[in-house]
Amino acid sequence: MSNIERMISREETYRGRAINLHVDTVDKPDGERTTREVVEHSPCVVVVPLDEHDNVLLVRQFRYPIGQPLLELPAGGIDDGEQPEDAVRRELQEEIGYLPQKIERMGGFYSVPGYGTEYLHCYLARDLVPHQLIAEDTAGIEVITVPLRQISKLIASGEICDAKSIAALSLLRLQQEEK
Repeated sequence: MSNIERMISREETYRGRAINLHVDTVDKPDGERTTREVVEHSPCVVVVPLDEHDNVLLVRQFRYPIGQPLLELPAGGIDDGEQPEDAVRRELQEEIGYLPQKIERMGGFYSVPGYGTEYLHCYLARDLVPHQLIAEDTAGIEVITVPLRQISKLIASGEICDAKSIAALSLLRLQQEEK
């Protein structure tokens, strides 16, 4: 028996700038019919910017859906026709005012596969060169420099509590352990 669900119909409920929402009616492998609510989101990048002193450059920014600022890694969407590495460069210029000279892909992951399509390409950025901020909406972003050796403590304490940052920083740690 296959474990694939088969879509019977789709109702688009919302089309927005960042996300689209739809409700699919599906047949499950056991024959039961049910619905699946799906949030469509384009692919994104999440970046671990590491300076020459092994400090991670994090951003603190207000997140409206949860009503508070979060300490997180720079991240953002990949524009149509843009390669992930180009999105890494753009996002670092927009959020922290640096341009990386070295970019290394560490992997990738789905952020919320139970209800969403967003896939995050994860990168390590090194040899950071100061560069003019190019975004218009950076007023609410504060750049925080944290020694890499203190990152685990910030995750354990809950100060870093968003999934993309925890996942990307975990990938970096795993790669460092393998070396």
